[in-house]
Amino acid sequence: MPGERTDPRPARSRARLLDAATSLLNTDGPSAVTVDAVLRAANVARATLYRHYPSGNDLLAAAFHALIPPAPAPPVDGPLRERLVQLVYAQAELIAEAPVSLAAMSWLALGGNLEHLPWGTGNSESPEVRSLRERVAEQYVEPFEAVLGSPEAVAELGEVDRLRAAALLLGPIVLGKLSTLPDFDYRDMARASVDGFLATHSVSGGLSATSTESADA
Repeated sequence: MPGERTDPRPARSRARLLDAATSLLNTDGPSAVTVDAVLRAANVARATLYRHYPSGNDLLAAAFHALIPPAPAPPVDGPLRERLVQLVYAQAELIAEAPVSLAAMSWLALGGNLEHLPWGTGNSESPEVRSLRERVAEQYVEPFEAVLGSPEAVAELGEVDRLRAAALLLGPIVLGKLSTLPDFDYRDMARASVDGFLATHSVSGGLSATSTESADA
């Protein structure tokens, strides 16, 4: 009915739960985001939590989703190689300095239902977990759409599967982060990843030396 007011309490309790979960995740990692810990931090009833999040699994997925930073904006100017290098390096900075996306990806890799973990329930992937999976994929894949879908890229590479491209270009970066090597050079690896990708996907048989040198200048 016109003028009917919505009860603000459910939205407030959900926000308190999510704030508590994200704070625990950000401070102490995924293992700290338990139902009991979130209830203590948010000071809400257990029944209230389960009205918003059917399981602790959903709550952790929502916390990961809230902490994932925006995807880097793809460069719009410059040669194809230069734009790819800039984009891969921007992704590398996110992975190195704000690794929550990598942590979420590792958590998701354990399985959709995680029933073997203390907070796991059920046999099907919940909407919260599915939404997180889509958000992580979007974080890594979507920025490549603008670059690889450009006329220059299509002319040089043809139609490239975006997920495959993201895996090939970012795989070495992720490995570098997981390796914890202190002297890992993300910028150098970004260039090497792009050069390898272009060399194996160019419809003309690879980049010319001139285009590679001009992009490095």
